[in-house]
Amino acid sequence: MGYTPMVMGIDLAGKVIAITGASSGIGAATAVACARAGMDVVIGARRMDRLKDVADQIIQIGRKAIAMPCDVDRDEDVQKFIERPRTQWGRLDAVFANAGVGLCKSITDTSDTQMRSIFETNYFGTLRVIRSAAPLMKEQGHGHILICSSAASEIGMPMYGAYCATKAAQDSIAGALRAELADEGVHVSSVHPIGTRTEFSDVTAVRSGHTHQSFNTPPAMVQDAAVVARSIVHCLRRPRPEVWPHWPSRLGLAIVTAFPPLGANTMRRIMRRRFAKHVNGIHTA
Repeated sequence: MGYTPMVMGIDLAGKVIAITGASSGIGAATAVACARAGMDVVIGARRMDRLKDVADQIIQIGRKAIAMPCDVDRDEDVQKFIERPRTQWGRLDAVFANAGVGLCKSITDTSDTQMRSIFETNYFGTLRVIRSAAPLMKEQGHGHILICSSAASEIGMPMYGAYCATKAAQDSIAGALRAELADEGVHVSSVHPIGTRTEFSDVTAVRSGHTHQSFNTPPAMVQDAAVVARSIVHCLRRPRPEVWPHWPSRLGLAIVTAFPPLGANTMRRIMRRRFAKHVNGIHTA
């Protein structure tokens, strides 16, 4: 089955989506939003107590939910997670590779271990989801793979170089996969949120080895996870290559990438204004 544009939109009622990193933030919000759209949801993450809370919300909406422990760093976890909806409900219509971690550290201070660790989760974790789900979707002749990249995929932000690199890598494989699966009836979409009001920033600070960091999105631009979730549901109904919940950011990034000196000067100003006190191991308010 070849790729065909969706004119009327896809009816999501009764369809099944599997979401990694669904215990909080964008993943949890998307799980609930998909349930409200009529989908049954398989949710995975490392924190089962938080997953059960999300599953309860889905059930209260009137949809089915499966909560499973899933560490995307582990092949076996991801394989079992992707196979579960097919064995229990007989179908898998969409996957959202959302699990990810952050790191706020200069490139020169980022150890090889830290760099490999963030790539293991953000990039190779996404690959594990794709490699498990794509064969099933190709076999059935339809499906939708969504990948949570970031607005940071388009530019190297100071102190977030490792994180931006993983997001750019996700965006790149999404573009290649989109073309590779187009004639198989499988849609591929990359999702590019800006900063959201979730615990991600706090967890990133701890992971980075300090308790204070400059948030990578201006406060006036920060979005609720529910806004991102609604954009994802809209993409499930009407598949498109990229999801940008905050379109002004897309426009701004298009401008700075079209004019590299402008982008370089912007990143330099950000470094001087927001991160000067964070380099060389000094973290002050």
